[in-house]
Amino acid sequence: MKIGFFGVGNMGGPMAANLAAAGHDVTAFDPVPALREAAEESGVHTTDTPADALAGAEVVISMLPSAAAVTGLYLGDDGILPRIQPDALIIDCSTIDAATSRRVAEAAAESGLAMIDAPVSGGVGGARAGTLTFICGGSEDAVERARPILDAMGKNVFRAGPPGAGQVAKICNNMLLAVHMIGTAEALQMGADHGLDPKVLSEIMRVSSGGNWSLEVYNPWPGVMPNVPASNNYDGGFGVNLMNKDLGLALEAALATRSATPMGALARSLYASHANQGYGNKDFSSILALFKRKDD
Repeated sequence: MKIGFFGVGNMGGPMAANLAAAGHDVTAFDPVPALREAAEESGVHTTDTPADALAGAEVVISMLPSAAAVTGLYLGDDGILPRIQPDALIIDCSTIDAATSRRVAEAAAESGLAMIDAPVSGGVGGARAGTLTFICGGSEDAVERARPILDAMGKNVFRAGPPGAGQVAKICNNMLLAVHMIGTAEALQMGADHGLDPKVLSEIMRVSSGGNWSLEVYNPWPGVMPNVPASNNYDGGFGVNLMNKDLGLALEAALATRSATPMGALARSLYASHANQGYGNKDFSSILALFKRKDD
């Protein structure tokens, strides 16, 4: 299919590359020249004008860093919504607040366009490997139309409900992710403080009642697990600043429904403190540093 792709950063770049590798004709726009150059090297056509990315596009995909960026792209003074061909499908993979997703989807519907929100789980590694999970909000028909495209970039596609539901499910997931990463980090540090080998302790907890994704797939202790950010000076992966953004979205959503999220609020506070210590651009598993003793 002919696909217009907007935003080829750490996540969008490999996602667009996987679509091209699957045989789709992908033309991408990003305002950053270096990102366009990297996308070109991975087999994606790029352009320095949004209009060229839309030319003939049957599917329009966006992967942007904020609600303001999504709103600007589709509904801004020079927004692309009026220039998308009438039978095209819009897939927004950005993680933003549900209210903005609904507003953009409603504007698309008023223009006769189908749109879904499809935020992802799996991080940069999943984007590169094509193993992302897509958490979709939109009509059943629109999600089914999107499924063959999403299958080229991931291994799981879920429909959470109507427009905006994908965003709600995503921030619930990431709030839990933050909570169990913090718990994993403090447990490993306490064990190490008592002289336990973090690798042995990780294996014990992994197959016991404390087992969780952070232990099994994304261990925060350096050297316990290869090919994770903790073993690469916490570079790459899902940044602390991005986790803070998602936790902020979770707290906003909780306020809207008066949901009780004390663990989510504490996680937001701890990650904000962690970012203020200079870890904002490090992977979120670097939260382990928050529990290190000063004499270590």
